[in-house]
Amino acid sequence: YIGINLAEWLEERGFTPILISRNRPQKPLPFQHLQWDGRSIGPWTESLDGAAAVVNLAGRTVDCIKTPDNCDQILRSRVESTRVIGRALQQIASRPPVWVQMSTAHIYGDSELRCTEDSPFGYGLAPTVGKAWEAEHLAALPEGMRSVILRTSFVIGKKGGALPQLKLLTRLGLGGKVGHGRQGISWIHEDDMSALLFRAITDDEMQGAYVASAPAPRSYRDFMRALRRQLKMPIGLPATSWMVRFGTRYLFKTDPELVLYGRFVVSERLAAEGYDFQYPNLEAALKGIYEK
Repeated sequence: YIGINLAEWLEERGFTPILISRNRPQKPLPFQHLQWDGRSIGPWTESLDGAAAVVNLAGRTVDCIKTPDNCDQILRSRVESTRVIGRALQQIASRPPVWVQMSTAHIYGDSELRCTEDSPFGYGLAPTVGKAWEAEHLAALPEGMRSVILRTSFVIGKKGGALPQLKLLTRLGLGGKVGHGRQGISWIHEDDMSALLFRAITDDEMQGAYVASAPAPRSYRDFMRALRRQLKMPIGLPATSWMVRFGTRYLFKTDPELVLYGRFVVSERLAAEGYDFQYPNLEAALKGIYEK
């Protein structure tokens, strides 16, 4: 989802994107696609030679029940793919000048406190995966390449991610608070995500780790209230924690902690650098998604 959006963004600005992934995109796209198992060197390596940038977004979805096998895949898919990209970059004659590496805002854990780039990392599966992911990137980074790590929050858009599911729940009248409703939703509009990735590719001054999130995170209660208003849905029934744990496991086959916990993250580095978001507040972002 993020990769296809970025590819479209780059093509509009004169780049020739090449998608490298385990699965071919479901719909026909005007981009070259190369198959990759995410674990081994292959013919795809040649596409890195002379490229303007390599952007690594690879990793198994976290939208699943956290069985030991799924947790293992979530970790390995990120660490192993990053390691192999590093090996591939060592084998080519002309390396890209920059490696843009995806990471996760979940690295800060689940807290009602405001977190920035300098905040301590959290505890649990997501922080463990995030730390291993970033450490592997830095270990695999060839000498002389610029590195940008984006600790990305909840990307919202019409075409993918979790927002379509939240829209469905809202349409069914189930778009109220879950649990206590105070858990944080840090979010970023899909266009701002592509713009930030584009800046990471083209701005030679951008380096190191950044929080990739809009400057105004909201509580789950406030986020769903804004979504209901945008969709003109007057009611949103609440759900207790036990209802969410039952429904997510047996109906949606996913992890209840994805909605029962959250975090408030903002980027001090982007603010200090004067970066302007196209959609800095949630109401404008939702309007941009559903009214454009």
